[in-house]
Amino acid sequence: MYCSSMYRPLKQVIVKSPADAFRSQAYLKEQWQVYNYMSEPDLAEANREFSEFIDILKGYVDQIHYLPASEKVGLDSIYAHDPVKFTPHGAIILKSGKQSRQTESQEMKAFLQRQNIPIIGELTGEAVADGGDIVWIDDETLAVGRGYRTNDEAIRQLRELTASIVSNFIVVPLPHDLGEQECLHLMSFISIVDEKLAVVHSRLMPVFFRQFLLEKGFQLIEVSQEEYDRLGCNVLAVAPRVCVMLEGCDETAQALRDHGATVHLYKGDEISWKGTGGPTCLTCPVQRMSL
Repeated sequence: MYCSSMYRPLKQVIVKSPADAFRSQAYLKEQWQVYNYMSEPDLAEANREFSEFIDILKGYVDQIHYLPASEKVGLDSIYAHDPVKFTPHGAIILKSGKQSRQTESQEMKAFLQRQNIPIIGELTGEAVADGGDIVWIDDETLAVGRGYRTNDEAIRQLRELTASIVSNFIVVPLPHDLGEQECLHLMSFISIVDEKLAVVHSRLMPVFFRQFLLEKGFQLIEVSQEEYDRLGCNVLAVAPRVCVMLEGCDETAQALRDHGATVHLYKGDEISWKGTGGPTCLTCPVQRMSL
C-alpha cells in the first residue's frame, strides 16, 4: 500500500540531492534571489548536511530513490515533497502554484513511470497545488490548504480523484501571513507525528481546524514563534514518534521527547533554512507500512 499517513513507518521515499538540485556554486550565486532564498547556500556545506540527513533516513527507510539532475528544474527541486501526493492506490501528479516550480511535476511523473510506481491521476487545466498543502489526518481524512500555492480548481480535482478513498475531505483556508512571495503551506504549521499527536503553530491555524483536531483526540505540541521561524513546526516522522527535525529548535525537540518521541537532529542551514524547506519538504513519502 502506498501512503495515506504522515507518521507510519516510512519504507520508501524520494529525495533529491543538493548536488543535483543546486548544480554548482555559480548557479546558486545566480539563482538564489530568483528563488527567494534567505541567502546564497554553500554547495559544499549543503552536500555535507544532506549526507547527514540521508544517514538518518537510512536507519529507518528500506528504499531511497534519488531524483536525477535536470536543467528543466531549479533550486527548489530539492524539495521533492511538492510535485506529487501519494494515496493508497498510487500517485497524484500536481502542478505548483509557484510558477518557477511547475516543470517539476513532469520530471516527477517521468521518474515515477521509470520506476513503475503507479499514477492514479494528474491535475489539469488551471489547477495548481503543492504537496505541502495536502495532509493525511488519518486513512480516510484528507486536509487540503487553500492558499497561494493551491487553488479552488485543484481542490475540486483532488476531491474527485480521492472520492473513492477519502470519506472526509477538509478544506483549510490559509492566511496571507507574510505574503504571496513567501512559502506558507498547510504543512508549515502542522506536522503529524503519531496517530493522535501533532506539532503545531496554532497562531496560523483556523479555529475550526484546530477544534477539529482536538475533537478527534489529538494532543498538540505548540511551537513558539521563534522556533516556528526556525522551521520547528516542520517535523518528519519516519515512524510513530520517531522524528527528524532541524537543529536549533530545542524547546520543540524537548517537548517531543516529553511525549515519548525519539528525535534526530540535522544541521540544515543550507538545505533547509535558507530555502524554508524542512525535512518533510526534502522527502516525498512513497510507501509507509500499515500498523
